[in-house]
Amino acid sequence: MARITMTSGFSLVPEGTQVFRIYNVTYDEEFGKLTVFMVNAQGITHKENFSLKDKNDQPNEKAYNAFSYFAKTALNDFTVEDIDHTDIINCYIRAEVIHTKLPSNKDPNKTVTFANLGDKSPADGFDTTPVPAALTMGAENAPKAAPKTTTPPAQKKSGGLNLDDLLGS
Repeated sequence: MARITMTSGFSLVPEGTQVFRIYNVTYDEEFGKLTVFMVNAQGITHKENFSLKDKNDQPNEKAYNAFSYFAKTALNDFTVEDIDHTDIINCYIRAEVIHTKLPSNKDPNKTVTFANLGDKSPADGFDTTPVPAALTMGAENAPKAAPKTTTPPAQKKSGGLNLDDLLGS
């Protein structure tokens, strides 16, 4: 019998300063759609979308500028000239979350709330103790840790040739 974890449903990221860990980035080069998936310390997810091409299939300079600033801030390196979109996975970014309420395009009598990120700055990690999911989400995209290897000391045999000494290992 399988156990299925229950969720509390959709949660909008609260307004105020939040630190996010970037756990995945997707990029559809054909359509110029780049999406950055983030999670805060409480495990609430947020995504930022960048349309790097306009409707005429031309580069969207405003989106490129917005993503460039976002990526340089996440990397805490404002000298970088280009990146692979996955380079920002597992980086942290601090941002001011602002809620914007607009009429629903499906029902004008209802309003919808969007969480927008403003005032971005670099972060080294979460400011508060994170829930486990905030650190493991997107683990399949995480860089693999280098295996720990220890080199045993070279065994010297009397009268023989030591290849380790010869090769400088």
